[in-house]
Amino acid sequence: MPERAAPRAWSEDLAGRSPAQGAAPDSASALSSPSDPAAAGDDADASTAPAPGGEGEPLSRHRDALLGSTDKELKAGAAATGSSPTAPGPPWQREPRVEVMNPACGAWSLPRPCRVLVLLNPRGGKGKALQLFRSHVQPLLARADVSFTLMLTEHRNHARELVRVEELGRWDALVVMSGDGLMHEVVNGLMERPDWETAIHKPLCSLPAGSGNALAASLNHYAGYEQVTNEDLLTNCTLLLCRRLLAPMNLLSLQTASGLRLFSVLSLAWGFIADVDLESERFRRLGEMRFTLGTFLRLAALRVYKGTLAYLPAEQVVSQGPAPAAVERQNQQGPTDAHLVPLQEPVPPHWTVVPEQDFVLVLALLHTHLSSEMFAAPMGRCPAGTMHLFYVRAGVSRAMLLRLFLAMEKGRHMDYDCPYLVYVPVVAFRLEPKDGKGVFAVDGELMVSEAVQGQVHPDYIWMVSGCVKPPPSQKPQQRALQREHL
Repeated sequence: MPERAAPRAWSEDLAGRSPAQGAAPDSASALSSPSDPAAAGDDADASTAPAPGGEGEPLSRHRDALLGSTDKELKAGAAATGSSPTAPGPPWQREPRVEVMNPACGAWSLPRPCRVLVLLNPRGGKGKALQLFRSHVQPLLARADVSFTLMLTEHRNHARELVRVEELGRWDALVVMSGDGLMHEVVNGLMERPDWETAIHKPLCSLPAGSGNALAASLNHYAGYEQVTNEDLLTNCTLLLCRRLLAPMNLLSLQTASGLRLFSVLSLAWGFIADVDLESERFRRLGEMRFTLGTFLRLAALRVYKGTLAYLPAEQVVSQGPAPAAVERQNQQGPTDAHLVPLQEPVPPHWTVVPEQDFVLVLALLHTHLSSEMFAAPMGRCPAGTMHLFYVRAGVSRAMLLRLFLAMEKGRHMDYDCPYLVYVPVVAFRLEPKDGKGVFAVDGELMVSEAVQGQVHPDYIWMVSGCVKPPPSQKPQQRALQREHL
């Protein structure tokens, strides 16, 4: 394994076991007691007291309606999965364990007890992620028999570097506590490993502690919870981890004109949305309010972006072999993009080319939410292998655009039947900016404005999710279901 600087880490056994029973630290982590303030480093002043009503019980306006979880329910959920206890010994010496099918809902689950690696960005969102982990996440993990090692990221792409070389067999899941950008880093780091084909199936969990938290909000929605934000959303997502259920999710593969290939877990935005996302970075300390402020500022100086957009509608997809150009790229690391041809060539004739070339925004979205308070895709979870494509043509008034964004909080923007707003489910797309204006935001992260195309790979990653049976078309990849833990 390549040498690397050891990140700040705590290895914590929350199941009450002694170090000899499975919490031995490695060279990159130090064993500490959860109750030892000196071991907490910079977060010694973080609140670790349980919320009113019992240890780890969340303080929520809709506690009963939203969360509905007790120790008894968590234990019952574990019994339903049939998970067996883990043999004593350090994590890397334990026998591999297989995810267990829960016959009650057709879902796959993590074992019990469970060991996870938590990657946390202490500067994300309002800069309170570490305190929130101690006060809202740690007590619930303790009750649910989930032990963890906490690693704090120290710079951009640190999580990406860590997962590229991490010994994944130590962990039952990777937990990402930050905004959507850190999950983007983790997935792309996994895809850059020599063993990417198995590494990408390591279960992932999103705990919201950033500004947007769109992925966490979408998972909260799929689980049947009401739309909530901040600590309520964090508690809901932590309870999903405690219940251990897994669901397959789509992955978006992107190719750019400069030869870059990357993967998205959430979205690609161009135009208005991307500008708001990236220009509001300076208001990060405002949390979710940064996007509202950024929207008003960008509306005051509304831009039009020139480019060409083409897509492959989901209804046009038929059984066919990979295009010749796709076969040539099969040696490239990552799955083959069978629906795409080189960017230098015209799109295939069965694609749809949008006649307009002046846009206000283009958005390719894998999930329902664009942030915790932006229910962008009320049509629901995408079927396997498809994504939501929205675009707004030039000519829309500032007043109408503002109404659309305000209505998006409750998912009612489609009710306006705005002729400038177009929605279509697609499996692939190509976008070519013409005037150099605007930027791309991929999962909230900046990308150079250049020609880009992408396609969805169905059910390619595993996420901690609610016990919701996917549609019949969403059959998990058999190789992922039959595998043992890495």
